[in-house]
Amino acid sequence: MSLVNELIEAGIHFGQRRSSWNPKMAPYIQGVKNQIHIIDIRETIKGLLLAKKFISKTVSEGKDVLFVGTKRQARSAIETHCAACQMPYITERWLGGLLTNFRTVRDRLKRLEELEALVATGGMKSYSKKMESQLSRELKKIYRNLNGVRAMTKLPSALVVVDVNREMNAVREAKNLGIPTICLIDTDGDPDFSDIPIPGNDDSMRSIDLIIRELTASVQDGKTQRQTSAVTSAPEGGEDSDAPSPRRRSVRSRFRVDEIGGGLTDGAAMESAAAAPSAPVATDPA
Repeated sequence: MSLVNELIEAGIHFGQRRSSWNPKMAPYIQGVKNQIHIIDIRETIKGLLLAKKFISKTVSEGKDVLFVGTKRQARSAIETHCAACQMPYITERWLGGLLTNFRTVRDRLKRLEELEALVATGGMKSYSKKMESQLSRELKKIYRNLNGVRAMTKLPSALVVVDVNREMNAVREAKNLGIPTICLIDTDGDPDFSDIPIPGNDDSMRSIDLIIRELTASVQDGKTQRQTSAVTSAPEGGEDSDAPSPRRRSVRSRFRVDEIGGGLTDGAAMESAAAAPSAPVATDPA
């Protein structure tokens, strides 16, 4: 089954009710049906392929991508796929300052290791019942909130977010630090907060699982490229420090959507999306 058909069957093209839309999402909306906005599947494919290209390149350079999705529908998919590709993730509560105050977060992770060592060695039994109960609660709380990022020793180079409205604190922190954001964004979201928006249903478990599956597949591709380049490339001297550094460009300008097809899991996805017949919808654009 092609990627386009999988996306359609997952219902990724069903947006929010017409009354709750964000007008900035108009370029990604095909029409209205039964008072529900219908997302243009071609725009979804376009954003997904662009995100896959960017993630693959980022990971191939030895950098990490942080996946964030604290809503119930996203937790299982993110935990499963991120654990398989060994990427950091947040599926519980986003702790304020997780990125902007990363040093404090690392201190909390050291505390988690200390508490786990107490449990492993039996040292917890040496405390009073009251203190043992307090330490156990502290252990559970830190583990629940930060276990997904315990292997993240430095700030991520990209952020993948499910539902911009829900994860606004995470998106704002990333923007303050200049970290690119990739967002699965519904018709009630604001695409201005996303460097690479993937317009689609962010409430459906199937559509979220499909998007996360495709993005984590690009993580694996990036890791493969990293290993291949490490084996084949031999250092021939340091880089010329006097060479001018290229001017920083936005994520969208650095990656052209029409150049993404080669080397991806579904290289013909854009062509399939363009050729696929669109579902009949009302012509009212708002």
